[in-house]
Formats: sequence, C-alpha cells, structure tokens
Amino acid sequence: MTHTTSRQIADHIESLYGQPRADLEAHADSTTHPNMLSALLAGHRTVEFAETDLAFQLQRLRQLTDPEREIGRFDSGHIYDCARRIGEAVAVRDAQARHVSAVLQSLHRTPTPQTTPAAPATPPAPAAAPASRTR
Repeated sequence: MTHTTSRQIADHIESLYGQPRADLEAHADSTTHPNMLSALLAGHRTVEFAETDLAFQLQRLRQLTDPEREIGRFDSGHIYDCARRIGEAVAVRDAQARHVSAVLQSLHRTPTPQTTPAAPATPPAPAAAPASRTR
C-alpha cells in the first residue's frame, strides 16, 4: 500500500525548505529548541505511522476474514479489534494531515535577496529658492 498522504506532505516540506527530508531531520534533531521545522516533521511522522498502522491492520483483517479460513471462537474479537484500529488510524491520519497541510499552505518560500552592490544614494536636489521680489 502506498502512503500517498505522507509522501505529499514530505514533498511539500522538502520543497518549502529546499532540502531532502533526511537533511531536514538531522538539522531539526541538532537544535535544542522547538521550531516550525520540528513541528512539521513530527506531524509528518505521525501521519506516516498512522498510514503504516493502517496498512498493517488492513492486511491482518484480510488474513482473519480470508474465505478459505474458518473463523473460530476467538476470531470475532480479533476482527473487531482490527476494524476498530483501522478506524483509529484513519482518524489520526486525516486529522494530522489536515493540520499539517493547513500549516504548510500558510508557509511559503521567500526569494533569496540579490547580492548586488547598492547604488550610492543620491541626495535630493535642493528646492529652488523663491525669487525675491524687488520694488
């Protein structure tokens, strides 16, 4: 199962910061104070974990409900548990993805300032003196 939501978030973070995710995570881990990058990466990891858990629980549910398999006495509890965990994983993924996406939409890259030498400022021309009136 492809994890499209977490991949889209990772792509957006990488394009916003202009670096691969591994470099961004190393940078975020090296800082001691919380910042926007750390928060975005933590949200991404939560979405990624929810998608991994969702894939695992779906696979387990398919195993438990395989038509070739006989459902035993205790299997109904396992089937119910998988279904519940699938619902939780979807809810976590969707909530986290909405919040991280909203933050990412509010952020944008600013263009790097051009390093051209500044032209010397020219002083404003003096105002013309009013003509004096003679009588």
